[in-house]
Amino acid sequence: MSEIRRRDPRREWIARNRLHPEHAAVLAELEGGAISEWLGPNGVIRKNPRAIGFIGPNGVKRIDRSGAQQGGQATGAARQEAQDSRRNVIIEDPAFLVTVVPELSGGRLSGHDKDLLGLARQLADADADRPGAVLAVVFGEHKEEGFGEAGIDRLLHINGDAYVGFAPEARLAALCAVERELAPRHWLLPDSPLGGADLGRRLALRLNERPATGVWQIEADGAAPLGWRCTARGAAESLDIQRPLPRVALALAECAEPVDETRHAAEPLSLSEAIPSALSRIEDLGQVAVDPAGVALAEAEFIVSGGNGVKDWDGFHRAAKVLGATEGASRVAVDDGFMARDRQVGATGTWVTARVYLAVGISGAIQHLQGIQSCDKVVTINLDPGCDMIKRADLAVIGDSAEILAALVAKVEQQRGGQRDAA
Repeated sequence: MSEIRRRDPRREWIARNRLHPEHAAVLAELEGGAISEWLGPNGVIRKNPRAIGFIGPNGVKRIDRSGAQQGGQATGAARQEAQDSRRNVIIEDPAFLVTVVPELSGGRLSGHDKDLLGLARQLADADADRPGAVLAVVFGEHKEEGFGEAGIDRLLHINGDAYVGFAPEARLAALCAVERELAPRHWLLPDSPLGGADLGRRLALRLNERPATGVWQIEADGAAPLGWRCTARGAAESLDIQRPLPRVALALAECAEPVDETRHAAEPLSLSEAIPSALSRIEDLGQVAVDPAGVALAEAEFIVSGGNGVKDWDGFHRAAKVLGATEGASRVAVDDGFMARDRQVGATGTWVTARVYLAVGISGAIQHLQGIQSCDKVVTINLDPGCDMIKRADLAVIGDSAEILAALVAKVEQQRGGQRDAA
């Protein structure tokens, strides 16, 4: 009998969609629900180590946060239990440092940042006898409170007007000061157009290093100079390139699983010497105002999406305009002619990665939930408290969508009017 492992794409698809009626049964067949594999949106093979009851690599039992065991939404007690189950990790005297420079889009760690920190933990924790520490260098003001939960051992917060906005020269001077004083073994930055790609290449040039860009996987290699080999995307993402992992690496999203079993110290760190000021030849004039209606769904950061539950479409369009959001829609709303086809969100439309996704009157079909799985925060307005979108949402409002949107618009306009009066 052939030993070739046959894949069942349909079962893999069901395994990663917890709202599918056969989800629990399929997970039970996959080695007790412990592991399933599938291709992520960037083509990376993903594993699911979060199945209910599965014992993770650090001995932490996975807890059902989806509400599947309770038959409804996860309770606050279950979420608190999951947080308390994390193992505290304190590294007093690290053998080396792995430095990460997250982008902190919107003042918080993005999914890309957390993947990058997961990659850093792989490098830092490879040798149990001589563990390293993950150092995060953060610029400007931020709103993040979960640095320790993301896997950070040391936190260097560099604040000041010189680092606000797009300031690559000032930030590069700060990173060079970190290099001189702390000499990290690895530098990891996100390979994204939000600033990490530009800053990473500037840093590599200053350190006289040949960086690895488009990295999406690393593996141990004793023959390599630093003991690691990386796989990166090249030739317009048409092929993979393998090379020894250099000191400076720019990684893609999904380069590693984010940290979720351990809680690290995130101890504040400061440099002993002042950071030299850099002569800035770039002036940041701020963000350019754009019409949200002209932003492609795949690039939008704030999306207000309407579904079959929207009865007042004029009020919906007005709310999206006042909130400054890009409009989206479910397939039902598109098929009924209320929205254009290019506004459809979901597996059969556009996969979105918005920081905030506001679903109005959308019940949450599987295809739609697939399309929003990479969104950071999901808010929903719906009359049905038992619909699947309510289970997926981070914040749910139960009520008539027209009345809630009207109240929200009035509140926003009142706040803006007060700010103009104060000015």
